[in-house]
Amino acid sequence: MASAVIAVGGVAAVAKPLLFPPTQAGPSGFPKVQVLDSNNNPVTVDSLQVNQVIYFYYPLDDEPNILVKLGVAAEGGIGPDGDIVAFSDICQHLGCNPGFVAAGQSPSANPSYVAPEPLLYCPCHGSKYNLLTSATVIQPSPAPRPVPQVILELDASGNIYAVGMGPPTIYDHGTPGSTDVSADLTGGNLVA
Repeated sequence: MASAVIAVGGVAAVAKPLLFPPTQAGPSGFPKVQVLDSNNNPVTVDSLQVNQVIYFYYPLDDEPNILVKLGVAAEGGIGPDGDIVAFSDICQHLGCNPGFVAAGQSPSANPSYVAPEPLLYCPCHGSKYNLLTSATVIQPSPAPRPVPQVILELDASGNIYAVGMGPPTIYDHGTPGSTDVSADLTGGNLVA
């Protein structure tokens, strides 16, 4: 009898992935939230100017993010030119808030540095993130990994929505550097 139970269990273990293939990891569980400007107006593709920064909270009501139209196509960018991107505004080094620096400009924290491309620059310890390549870390930099990219969607009217977070996890959520972005949904209140 025990052998029969083990045999059936073994067959079920083999058949389960064939009958019920695993789903692709994605933004499931993340809220779909329309991005609003500081005056609570919907942000649209047509309302954005190149290098204009929009600050918003996502996926939790205390998790700051930066949305910007770069003027050149970027990995994960949306819009007709693929140049609208959003990223966590929490540095992966120690959790400070980096700021946007346009190509050819200098951050106020380090006027001697000139940004070779659009980037996030952390004023605390100088971490730099290339916004054209999914916020990869620009060396030298104390940040150990990129800041997470906000997954954006457009509707037919050009309204912009945040619908998920890409890996790695937001600083101080779950295991540092983990690709399990579900940890980004813990530790606070979801944005409504």
